[in-house]
Amino acid sequence: MLPLAIRLAALVPILAGGAGALTGAGFLGEAAGPATGSHLRYLSGLLLGLGLVAAWCAGDLRRRGAVFTALCGLVALGGAARLLGLMLEGVPPRPHVLALGMELGVVPGLWLWARAAR
Repeated sequence: MLPLAIRLAALVPILAGGAGALTGAGFLGEAAGPATGSHLRYLSGLLLGLGLVAAWCAGDLRRRGAVFTALCGLVALGGAARLLGLMLEGVPPRPHVLALGMELGVVPGLWLWARAAR
């Protein structure tokens, strides 16, 4: 069940990252200048990569556990930065709040599950 749960969760960054890489700020329904659009596409590519690596890790968690742990740490660090932004700037649009739930809720939960399964 754990590999399936990881693969299902990995669909979120794969789909969101792919959409952001292809459409830039249009994915969010917002306009952006070239610099913001370029940066958003870059970050979306990273998000896509995170999702692909998570799906890859799910195939053999025993051998890829260290990579999965590092990946979860990166995602949680990004979530902590997003939470800081929420505290300093106010509540962002709903998709960002849902992403925060993935970053600080679902991903750490999957990491704990993987750790307990070892």
